[in-house]
Amino acid sequence: MLFLLWTAVLLAALYLYFHQRYSRFSRHGVKTVKPTPPFGNMGRITLRIEHFVDMLERLYNEYPDEKFVGMFEFVNPMVLIRDIELIKRIGIKDFDSFLDHRVIVDENIDPFFGRNLFSLKGQEWKDMRSTLSPAFTSSKIRLMVPFMVEVGDQMIRSLKKKISDSGVGYLDVDMKDISTRYANDVIASCAFGLKVDSHTIENNKFYEMGKRASSFNFSQLLKFFGYTSFPSLMKLFKLSLFTKETKDFFTELVTSTMKDRETHNTIRPDMIHLLMEAKKGQLTHEDKTAQDEDAGFATVEESSVGKKDINIVWTDIDLIAQAVIFFVAGFETVSSTMSFLLHELAFHPEVQAKLVEEIRENDRKNGGKFNYNSIQQMTYMDMVVSELLRLWTPGLALDRYCNKDYNLGKPNDKATEDFIIRKGEAVSIPVWAIHRDPKYFPDPLKFDPERFSEENRHKIQPFTYLPFGMGPRNCIGSRFALCEVKVMAYQLLQHFELSPSEKSCHPIKLCKSTFNIRIEGGHWIRLKVRN
Repeated sequence: MLFLLWTAVLLAALYLYFHQRYSRFSRHGVKTVKPTPPFGNMGRITLRIEHFVDMLERLYNEYPDEKFVGMFEFVNPMVLIRDIELIKRIGIKDFDSFLDHRVIVDENIDPFFGRNLFSLKGQEWKDMRSTLSPAFTSSKIRLMVPFMVEVGDQMIRSLKKKISDSGVGYLDVDMKDISTRYANDVIASCAFGLKVDSHTIENNKFYEMGKRASSFNFSQLLKFFGYTSFPSLMKLFKLSLFTKETKDFFTELVTSTMKDRETHNTIRPDMIHLLMEAKKGQLTHEDKTAQDEDAGFATVEESSVGKKDINIVWTDIDLIAQAVIFFVAGFETVSSTMSFLLHELAFHPEVQAKLVEEIRENDRKNGGKFNYNSIQQMTYMDMVVSELLRLWTPGLALDRYCNKDYNLGKPNDKATEDFIIRKGEAVSIPVWAIHRDPKYFPDPLKFDPERFSEENRHKIQPFTYLPFGMGPRNCIGSRFALCEVKVMAYQLLQHFELSPSEKSCHPIKLCKSTFNIRIEGGHWIRLKVRN
């Protein structure tokens, strides 16, 4: 009887707790899909019934007349913003009220993630942004293009050899694997100054460590939600997103590279060099010249926050953390963008043919060479990449932490009460769903680069196209990422025809076992050497 009594008391306490947590929005007239304890609205993701983007679209589309709706990450309330003007307020006008991302990991447990630019907060984030932003200007990225081309040449040689060895004149490949190896080798070269050929030496240690750090598998997904929903519990058990082996590898790599360069006075225009300059306070902003063209329509501009001159001495851990986040962010997002781009080109031969003609024209004009400027002048290339980033954006949603009580206004035109989001709560901006809203992009599931032509791009409503985020906290590496994607596309299409394979998944179905966007069964296409 005593056991039954205490069980009843515990159940009653749990009921009251969940009822209190899950009535956060309904008490104020904000609509939300009914949560299921203890998952909130994350049950179908946790059980791998649907992908994260399916949940985003479902919540976004369920209430078309709402400016914002409520959702729950397990027991934590989050406001999903649907109204474009409200998105603008949060990201630009009232940025100081939503300065930070949510806490993901404790910097004492996992300094690599806790001390990087994405995770830093308040003034520390502003200072680090100002420190790093000179490293990502067009003039700096321009110097890294030859490293990208060198990696692309390795990839082309490897693929041509495999086609020759196949004996059938073509090769069916999982382009996610190819693009991941390419992205890995580019970052090894452009960030760490290493020459790695992951197409030939497939299981090299740098590639293996990179995959572990950035794959964001189901275990990492649960840890991520654990930190956002139950941070005290995660800190108690000292759970980290990275393994000790991965952390030790990157620590040794960065510190030993820096020491070696200081000893031998080696200068190479890559990210390690720029971080060393930042540590000495010698990385400064430069005036933009006529040569410093932006990387394309999707490029985001640096705000005044990132252009301030500061004089701060950063620790080695701080610098290692920036190198690691640069690797993690670039490894997965670029490879994902490239694999979806090549899939779309394989299934849209008319787009592929037009892009190949532009590449050939560029070759004719520049004697077979290409550099940062010539790539940026390819208007159709930019249209294709811009449309890909709309349809298959790797930045699925933006999150912002509310650092003081903020009035979001009324959730809809019929509401009688304003909703106040409280300090410590968060908002989510569903970029994926906005990019696929027919109100902003007609026939949104169609891959149509003409949306971004000179004649049409002015029709795109501001703040409805956000592949690299918005406001002062936008993606610092947009120029690098766009340049890398374009260089890889240029080199592949120079040498290969892309077409569907018998293994191709079309229409695309997303794999539910990862937070990242990947095609179920792989990104299979067929490559043939181009005449």
